[in-house]
Amino acid sequence: MGTPEFPDLGKHCSVDYCKQIDFLPFTCDRCLQVFCLDHRSYMKHDCPKGNRGDVTVVICPLCAKGVRLNPDEDPNITWEKHVNTDCDPSNYEKAVKKKKCPVPRCRELLTFSNTIKCRDCSIDHCLKHRFGPDHSCSGPKKPESSFSFMGFLSTNSKEAPASSSSSSSSSRWSSLLASAEASFSRLGNDISQKLQFASGSDDNSEKRQERNGKQNKVTVDVCPKCSKGFRDSKDLLKHIDKDHRGTSKA
Repeated sequence: MGTPEFPDLGKHCSVDYCKQIDFLPFTCDRCLQVFCLDHRSYMKHDCPKGNRGDVTVVICPLCAKGVRLNPDEDPNITWEKHVNTDCDPSNYEKAVKKKKCPVPRCRELLTFSNTIKCRDCSIDHCLKHRFGPDHSCSGPKKPESSFSFMGFLSTNSKEAPASSSSSSSSSRWSSLLASAEASFSRLGNDISQKLQFASGSDDNSEKRQERNGKQNKVTVDVCPKCSKGFRDSKDLLKHIDKDHRGTSKA
């Protein structure tokens, strides 16, 4: 086997009727034997462990789930384990029954790529019936009107009979109306007080500005000869003594 220079080069095929020398042999990853190019596959050399890497999945007819068969285990045992532990018949309709377009006579299945939800009715439709006129859209739901206290009073006052036989019902309505009037009058008083406070604060700010303006006024004394102004009279006298030698017309 090999050559004189490379005696370990190449190996014989492990198949009995072949025994061909191959300089680039293949080693089976299951039985770990050496084979030539023609017998490298599991089927060609009848590998006893060739089916261990196969993945066989059987769909359960009860729950529509996939059951993986173990090569080292009897399929009947694997099936019994699934039925006793993981099988759920209620999942069959969810897995098998596919959602369709709700438009009559439309048999289009709704998948991830062809499903459009209507903005108005919030119902899924196919691409063909995605617009409102195509699926007779009912439009958006009308929001419920909010409760109005004054509307409640007006409607109930109209519905109340003019002459009530029961004095308790009339007294209850009168007390309710009186409490409503009192609350509205209290609200009006609060608003008027806030307006008066705001106007009073504006008047005070104007008076404060006038007072500050009066305080900021400065008297200036003018020299009778050179008409130079001085804020302090002492500075004016010093100026006259120094610059005009103590003589002035004033």
